[in-house]
Amino acid sequence: MALVERRIGLLFAVFLALLAVAALRAAYMGVIKGGGLSSAASSQQVADRTVPARRGSIVDRNGAPLATSEPADDVSATPYLIKDPVGTAAKLAPILGVDETGLAKDLARRDTGFVYLARRVPAEQADKVKALKIEGVDLTPGYARTYPRGMLASQVIGAVGTDGDGLFGLEYSLDKQLRGHDGEQRTVFDGGRQAIDVKDVKPTVAGTRLRLTLDAEVQARTEEVLQGVGETYKPKGATAIVMDPRDGHVLAMANWPRINANDPGSAPAWATQNRAVGFTFEPGSTFKAFTVAGALQDGEVTPNTSFNLPPKIQVADRVIGESHERGWETLTTAGILAESSNVGAIMIGQRLGAKRFDQWVRRFGFGTPTGVALPGEERGIALKLKDYSGSSMGNLPIGQGELVTPMQMAAAYSAIANGGVLRRPQMIEAVDGKRVPVPAGRRVISSRTAFELRKMLEGVLAPGGTASEVSIPGYQLAGKTGTANKIDPATGTYSEEKYVASFVGMAPASHPRLLVSVMVDEPQGAIYGGEVAAPAFGKIASFALPYLRIAPE
Repeated sequence: MALVERRIGLLFAVFLALLAVAALRAAYMGVIKGGGLSSAASSQQVADRTVPARRGSIVDRNGAPLATSEPADDVSATPYLIKDPVGTAAKLAPILGVDETGLAKDLARRDTGFVYLARRVPAEQADKVKALKIEGVDLTPGYARTYPRGMLASQVIGAVGTDGDGLFGLEYSLDKQLRGHDGEQRTVFDGGRQAIDVKDVKPTVAGTRLRLTLDAEVQARTEEVLQGVGETYKPKGATAIVMDPRDGHVLAMANWPRINANDPGSAPAWATQNRAVGFTFEPGSTFKAFTVAGALQDGEVTPNTSFNLPPKIQVADRVIGESHERGWETLTTAGILAESSNVGAIMIGQRLGAKRFDQWVRRFGFGTPTGVALPGEERGIALKLKDYSGSSMGNLPIGQGELVTPMQMAAAYSAIANGGVLRRPQMIEAVDGKRVPVPAGRRVISSRTAFELRKMLEGVLAPGGTASEVSIPGYQLAGKTGTANKIDPATGTYSEEKYVASFVGMAPASHPRLLVSVMVDEPQGAIYGGEVAAPAFGKIASFALPYLRIAPE
C-alpha cells in the first residue's frame, strides 16, 4: 500500500512539473515573443502604399491644354517569381510595345529582386497587363505627362523626365509647385488577403494649375513664321516674342529650332534653351531708340533737331561710318532713326555724355534681368561707367559693346509703346484659378517722349526707312531694325561674316496693343534686320492684329 502511494505521489509530482513547464512556455510566448509575433501578424494583414499626386496642368490664356497628366502605371517584375520568362515576355511585349527578346532577358535575371519593364504605361495598356494576372508582375499607379500640342512652346513649357522631375522650362523652375504632394493609403486584409478596410493615412495634394498668358493660336503662328525664317536663312537660331505692351502679358514666345516636349531626349541639350531669355547679343541699331529717348527726355534734341552728318566720325582711336557709303548729309533726329544713321546716333549720344547715357541704359532695364517667370534668364552686360574707354561713346549709342536678351529688348520697347512705363513681363496669368495681379511698373520716360518716339519710329517703315517694305493694310506701324556684327571668338574682334539681325515693332502706332520682337542669330544669305527680321514681324502681326480683334486706326 505504501509503495502504491509513493508511485502515485511521484506521478503527481511529474504532472505538476510538466504543468509548470507548460505555464512557463506559455508565458514566454505570450510576453517575451508576443510583441514580435503580433507585429508579424500585423505585417501580413496591413499594407501601406504611396498615392502619387497628379501634376498640375498648364493651359493657355483661353484654357487650351498645353501640359496635362493622365493616369499611367509603372510595370515592374520580381524576376525570381517569374516561372516562364520567355512565355511571359511573349504575352507582355505586344502590350507594352517593347522588344520581346530584351524583355525575356530582364524577366530571367537572378541578380536582382526588382526590374522595371515599362514606365508610365497608359491606363488601357495597364488594364491589359492586369488582366493577365501574372505572378511576379506588378503595377504601380502614377501619371504620365503629355503635351497635347507637341512642339508648341516647348522651350517655354519644358518637359518632365521618367522620374517625374521637371527637366527644363516652367516644368523645371516651378517643379515643386506643379508636382504637388504624394499621399499614403493603408489597406487591411483578412486571412485570405482580401481587402477589408482602406484608409487614407496622408491626403494626396494635387499640383498647382497654371494658366499662362500665352495664346496657343498666336504662339502657333509665330512658330510657323520662325520655321520659315529658319528654312530660308538657315541661322543658328531664332526667337520671337509677342506682347501686349499695356500690361506686359507675353502672348507668344517662340524659338527655332523647335523640339518635341513629348520626346525631349530626341533633341540636343542646346536646343532646349529658351533664347528669348537665355541668349545675349549685341543689339545693334535697335538700341538707337534708347539713345534718342534719353536725349529727348533730357531736352537735348527734338524730333526736328537738324544734324549735319559727315560720312564718318572719329571717336578716340576709332573711325565709324555707316552701313552704306554716303557723303555729307543733313538729317533730323527723326531721320536719323528712320535711316538708322550710326554717325547721327553717336552725335546724339555725345550730347548726352557718358554719365547720362549710362543712366538711361540702366533706366530702361539693361544689365538687369526682367524678372519674367522663366528659368535661365540672363542679365546681359551693361558696361559700367568706370569701364568706359575713350571710344565707348562711339560704339555704345549704336548698340555695340553691350549685351542684351530678346526679352529685355521687348520689355524696353514696351515702355515706349505703352506711354513710358517699364513693366516686368508676365508669363503666368493665374495660379489655381486666382489671377496674378499686373505689376505697377515704373515710369522711365514721359508719355510725350514716348509719343514722339513712336512717331519717329513710324518713319522706319515709311518710304526711305530701313523696313519700308513691311506694311499691313489699315494699320500704322512703328519699329526699329537692327544689324549687329558678332565677336569672332578666335580673334576677339568683330566678324565680317557673322551677324545678328533683329526687329522690334508695334501696332497700331498711335496706341499700341501689340508688340513683336524678332531676333535671328547668324542668318545666311542676308544679314540686315530690315530684310531678315522685319518681314517676320509683318507676318506675325498680320495674323495677330485681326485675331486679337485689334481694330485698325
